[in-house]
Amino acid sequence: MIVDLLRHGELQGGIKYRGHVEGDLTDAGRAQMNAVWHKVRADVDVIFTSPLSRCAIAAHEWAQEKAIPCIVDERIIEMHYGDWEDMSHDDIEAAFPGQLTAWRQDPTGMRPPQGESPEELLKRIQNFWAMLMAAYQGQHVLVVGHSGTMRMLIAHIQNKDIAYTRDIFMPYACWHRVSYQEGVSTIERMDA
Repeated sequence: MIVDLLRHGELQGGIKYRGHVEGDLTDAGRAQMNAVWHKVRADVDVIFTSPLSRCAIAAHEWAQEKAIPCIVDERIIEMHYGDWEDMSHDDIEAAFPGQLTAWRQDPTGMRPPQGESPEELLKRIQNFWAMLMAAYQGQHVLVVGHSGTMRMLIAHIQNKDIAYTRDIFMPYACWHRVSYQEGVSTIERMDA
């Protein structure tokens, strides 16, 4: 089984902690995603996507183009950042001094005000990955998601703790390939 993990492309309005807030891709952002799609397209059997439009629009169009299933899965929606949602780093630091700095070092046991904890995110990611491994053996799956969910998924696949998510480089349209054989998941490609 092969699972390609693709983070959405560049968004209009610059870098922010958008969380569940919708955001439109730039033209360059969509081109970044399309470039990865053209590399994996021939082999993909099914696409899973976050419900947020920055992932779902491209995923649905690709699935329609290839006549394969596109499944929207709430478990891979971005982390809910609560009061940090749609704020830049500087905005968060001004409104919540020191919280984001601590978060970026190790978010374990933390929670953005009114938001989701990384432990809650990990539980839904673990559930998603277990379902994928049980139900899609022998298939090539594309998962289109977000920085937070992809980092947590990669940490889970590698049996790392939550703090490890902060060490994973995850630029826009970052692509990772995971193989799964005989109960073992291996990251074969990281294209950041």
